Amino acid sequence: MADAAGDERHLWFTVLGTVAIRRGGRQLDIGSPRQRALLAVLLVQGGRDVSAPELIRALWGKDPPPDARAALHTYVCRLRAVLGPDAGMLVSESDGYALRVGEGGLDLQRAERLVAEAEQARRSGDPARARELLARAMELGTGEPPEGVPGPYGAAWRVRLEEHRLSLVETRLALDLEAGQHARVVAELTALTAGHPLRERLQELLMLALYCGGRRAEALAAYADTRRLLAQERGVAPSPELTELHRRILRADPRLPAPEGGRPRYAGEGAAQVRPAQLPPDTRDFTGRAALVEELIAYLGPGRGSGVALSAVGGIGGVGKTALAVHVAHAVRPFFPDGQLYVDLRGCGPCPVEPESVLGTFLRALGVSDCAIPVGVSERAALYRSVLDGRRVLALLDNARDAAQVRPLLPGTDGCAALVTSRNRLAHPAGTHAVALDVMRPREALALFTRITGEGGEDARKVVAACGCLPLAIRIAAARLVARRTWTAADLVRKLADEHCRLDELQAGDLGVEATFELGYGQLAARQARAFRLVALPCGPDISLGAAAAVLGLGTEEAGKTLEFLVDTSLLESPAPDRYRYHDLLRLYARARAERDDPPVQREAARSRLLDHYLATAARVYTMNRPGEPLLDHIEPTRYPGLAFDDRESALEWLYAEAGNLLACARASAGGPMLRRAADLMLVTKDLADSGTGARQYEQTIVHLLTSAREAQDTRAEGRLRLLMIHLHIMAGRLTEADREAQAAMALRGHCADPVLSSNALNESGIIASLQGRHEDAESLLKQALAAFRSYGNQNSVASALANLALLYVDTGRITEGVGLAEQCLALYQKIGATTRLAAGHYSLGVVLTQAGRPEDALRQLEQAVVIFQGSRQCLWEAMAYWRMAEAHLAADRPAQAAGRAEEALAILQGPSGQWARANALTALGHALRRTGHADRARVCWQKALETYETLGSPEAAGVRRLLPADRSAPVGDADA
Repeated sequence: MADAAGDERHLWFTVLGTVAIRRGGRQLDIGSPRQRALLAVLLVQGGRDVSAPELIRALWGKDPPPDARAALHTYVCRLRAVLGPDAGMLVSESDGYALRVGEGGLDLQRAERLVAEAEQARRSGDPARARELLARAMELGTGEPPEGVPGPYGAAWRVRLEEHRLSLVETRLALDLEAGQHARVVAELTALTAGHPLRERLQELLMLALYCGGRRAEALAAYADTRRLLAQERGVAPSPELTELHRRILRADPRLPAPEGGRPRYAGEGAAQVRPAQLPPDTRDFTGRAALVEELIAYLGPGRGSGVALSAVGGIGGVGKTALAVHVAHAVRPFFPDGQLYVDLRGCGPCPVEPESVLGTFLRALGVSDCAIPVGVSERAALYRSVLDGRRVLALLDNARDAAQVRPLLPGTDGCAALVTSRNRLAHPAGTHAVALDVMRPREALALFTRITGEGGEDARKVVAACGCLPLAIRIAAARLVARRTWTAADLVRKLADEHCRLDELQAGDLGVEATFELGYGQLAARQARAFRLVALPCGPDISLGAAAAVLGLGTEEAGKTLEFLVDTSLLESPAPDRYRYHDLLRLYARARAERDDPPVQREAARSRLLDHYLATAARVYTMNRPGEPLLDHIEPTRYPGLAFDDRESALEWLYAEAGNLLACARASAGGPMLRRAADLMLVTKDLADSGTGARQYEQTIVHLLTSAREAQDTRAEGRLRLLMIHLHIMAGRLTEADREAQAAMALRGHCADPVLSSNALNESGIIASLQGRHEDAESLLKQALAAFRSYGNQNSVASALANLALLYVDTGRITEGVGLAEQCLALYQKIGATTRLAAGHYSLGVVLTQAGRPEDALRQLEQAVVIFQGSRQCLWEAMAYWRMAEAHLAADRPAQAAGRAEEALAILQGPSGQWARANALTALGHALRRTGHADRARVCWQKALETYETLGSPEAAGVRRLLPADRSAPVGDADA
């Protein structure tokens, strides 16, 4: 039955779109349009008899030709010939005909069955299955509408098909809303309601999506628009359902899904389907703590009652807090089917992880796109709680510093739980289940040692006693015994006693673990000991094999063997293949040993090699995205080579995976001879800022380096860092700050012979002047920049300058010249084989063509730009392209499509780096809504855009101010661009 469409033995009939008959994959020739109309009428009746008079009215209407009955008989005979061996399906019944299609042979029947099954799945609490079935039903109607079907029935069937399609769309959108996909749904609903402004179910869904996305004012405005349009067009009031929803939104009815922090509950398509599984592997030889394990499982499990379950495990370093928490977390995984989050907060190290950074990581793990993640702890925490609302997720917050670090990371609703470990006594919220973890009992400690080594007896008891029954110390001592097959437990007892004598300066409470560290370290070969010390120097959360090899000055194979040996001896951890990290106590110990055993010059050399590795590798990624870019000839030389990549995708994967380590390395290299290389590292990782990945940390690192460059009076490093600050300010719409930085960069041009600074300072200054409306200054600066780029063969930047000039020309009415320059820009990018920058060429030409009155050509260019931006993970530029597509649709007088594209931009633009672009998208959305009669919602959009423009000091504020009435609470009236 399910294979009728592709079975050569069966016929497959379609009416949802093209009226057709297929046998296998071959479409049969039905014949004339009226013969096709007859087939459609019979198929839709589902095998029921249709009289000849009814068929004649359906095919010819009220005035059929005199020979209509004879013609009908001819059509029936011809259809039977088309059916061939299945002609018996078309039967004559008294004064009419019927077409008896077998079960599963008609797309309409199959679609109706799938819709019924989807509704059943929805009622049974399986929305994922319901969406899947509904999607299959909608796929059956993908053909062209039956425009070739003449007569009254053809017209009526087209109306019915559209109603069928919209009904399925409404059901699917309702399911998407239930899954929390408000940001994506708003974009589609805005376009649909613009095209169907009087369809109340769509308006109801739009209001709910806007409200749940933190856009309450727009939700209320949408109702006002609908009420006005219904009164004007039909003379009726809104339905009771729509009115009731309006009333509930007005009073913020708690039964509605609650918006939090003015942010979408789920910012990013598909967020509800993401189920993170971030727990580290459970310890295979976990031993003891049985009572505590049972207690924690009982508290976190399903019988805990209402509210968020919060357990906190405290204790000294090395006592086994993480092992216990991870073991318990794995045990309760079945109670948290929507995912488990994990983070090492590094609370006892010199650089604890900021809650804002952790929230960004968690939100990405939960399906939120980078550009949809806001800046600021409070906003991220609100979005985090919203994303978790209605889900059952466990968060394991390991190694916390204090309550302030933990508090923003706690879920906020029933069904979720958090398990926290910390060495410090935290000020926990009321209701927290606190556990104070002590060293293991002697019997448990002995059992752990025996389980690892196979040795017991009195000597084993002395070993665990010498280790203070501390699990970390026991594991290191046991690993040392296992690695030395000629040793016995008695040998281990003697050596531990020797270490205690050597460490007489330590406090008594530290003797066990410190003695164990010394024992483990003292048995390393010189090469292994050096690796243990030096790999601890970088400040990132972990380190890759390639980066560690650079620190050690070794090949990756040799470095890998050395590091794996350290893993085997429990002096290093490997959370993933070719990635390594330290227990924080071991990191501190390793750094102390490096301070004592390695001269400063050797430690600096290790850090320098790491910076070389990151700079060389990032530069390779940069040039893979920009073929022909001569920047590599103008950055600081590196003595240590970087990684090579087989393709652009793996290069981008490396860049985004290493973002945190790259920025940490740059920040740690702010002083001395590494400053210039750190500045160049920021230059070649510029794509991180445009992608939204770590944009805040990226900017903070630049500010830190810029301070160091000014103090060191390094004009070259300062100039390049100012270029990056200019770019960040421009992208955020902070033109005043950008202009101030540009003036400082221009002043530095005379103090260093740096073509990168000289040319880019001109280009950025020209962009600022153009955006500020200083057109003469802009043209002069951009032409100087163009000449400067050409002087040192920077073809990528030549193309960029051509694009900037093109935009300036069309802004000043020189349309033909502007289009010509934009076409030159795109041709140059294509000639040099550009990838990411090719998208910029398509983008610029699309913008220019819109202003030249060629919106269809513009849309083709912008669609190509979007595809490339998506592949390059440049979500900020992707959103900008959607905004420009909205403008092109407005120019083509397609406001419904414009509204949809503007909403797609808004779904991406959440962070502060995209506020200016967000205001632009809101402005375009306002125009689209106004043209479709949604004046109240248009006013809300323009008010939001104006607030942003005024905050940023953007010149666009004046234009939006003119769109709004003097009394901004009044209706918009006829204001439009």
